[in-house]
This record gives sequence, structure tokens and C-alpha cells, in this order.
Amino acid sequence: MGLGLFFTGTDTGVGKTFVTAAVARILRQQGHRVVVCKPVATGAARKEGRWISDDTVALAEAAGVTGDLSRVTPWTFADPVAPPVAAKRADVELTLDSIIRAVQDRREPEKAILIEGVGGLLCPLTEHETVADLVEALHLPLVVVARRSLGTLNHTLLTLEVARTRALRVVGVVVNETTPPQTLAEETNLVELQKRIKVPLLATVPFQTGSAAGIPASLEAVDWWKLCSGSQ
Repeated sequence: MGLGLFFTGTDTGVGKTFVTAAVARILRQQGHRVVVCKPVATGAARKEGRWISDDTVALAEAAGVTGDLSRVTPWTFADPVAPPVAAKRADVELTLDSIIRAVQDRREPEKAILIEGVGGLLCPLTEHETVADLVEALHLPLVVVARRSLGTLNHTLLTLEVARTRALRVVGVVVNETTPPQTLAEETNLVELQKRIKVPLLATVPFQTGSAAGIPASLEAVDWWKLCSGSQ
């Protein structure tokens, strides 16, 4: 697939969209050209006569996309459930081949493609496949976004184990603070995580409020363009 990264999470709501959008902004500020894609989104809202996902809007804005948002997210569903369930309720058939073709259609020469998955690696994507199957088919380096909370160690290690058994190349982990660290687990899990993972801990994103949110310095310090080429 050439230049690009696939962003997955250890769970839903861990900050995949925030991290993916931030990376898109960083690369553009550095003079690189990017395209973004979230092939499937659920839990969308009805706006101006169509279903639109907040995640799609955030990615589009970060990449400077204007106009047709369906190019960023070809399949958008209202129900906040797993994609095959949402698709069935909307009388739509999702297939891995059609999703792969939609992603390939987003490719442009000399541009890095940043793809955000839905949920985690084993989240059902179609009636028969998971997000991991899509990552495997696309042959893109994988970035794992984890929430800093109780359960981070287990969720992250499970995700990395799935990636290992599927021979997916993980270029690193980003730990995102969705809430301020307050418990002993939240204050100590990064040290323990670094001891147990065999991939780089790329960045820890500090908790930010909506009004103060910007591009975290920890993410700016990462050489994302190098990772897009599959290098470490």
C-alpha cells in the first residue's frame, strides 16, 4: 500500500480519532501530503439530510478535506453498534473486498494514507471478518492507541498479542489520557507497560480539555513520516 499508517485502539473511546487527526495535522505542518480514511463509522448523527460521524468530520478537518465526506468514510451508520450489526439494520452488505477497494480509492501518489479503524483489532467489521483482517490485507504499519486507565496493561498486551499472532507489524503504542491520572494504577501502569511490550511506546498524550486541546508536544516529537514508510 505504500506510505501510510493504520490506527487501531485497545477499546472504543480511547482517542483513536484524536491521535489520527493530530498526526495528520503534524504531517501537513511539516510539508507532507496526507489523505485520511475511516472506512466505517457507526453512531452517526443526522445532519443536513445525511448521516455524519463526528470522527469523520474531525479527520476531514485535520487533513484539509472539504466537500464530500463520503470519501473519508464510505459507510456511515446511525446505530452505535458493531459495523455488521449496524449495516444489517440499515439493509447494507459490508464485505472486506469492498472496504479494501474503498481504501485503495483514497490512495494518491506521494501522499501518506492515515486509516482509523473502528473499535479494536477483533471488532467485527463484516459478517465474517474483523478489523485485524483489514489491517492484514492492507499491509500497513499499525499504531495502537491505548487509554491510560485501570485495565490498560491487559487491553494493550492483548491487542499486541493479537497483532503478533496475525503477523501485523506494530510500529508503536500511543497512550492517551482520556481523564486525568488519579488512581495508583493510572500513575504506575506506564512503567509496567514499557517493561512488558516489545514495541516502542511512541508517546503519552496528556489529558486535555476541549477548549485547551491542541497538538500535544509528545506527538510532535515522533517522526511520523518515517513510521509511515514502515521504518522505526
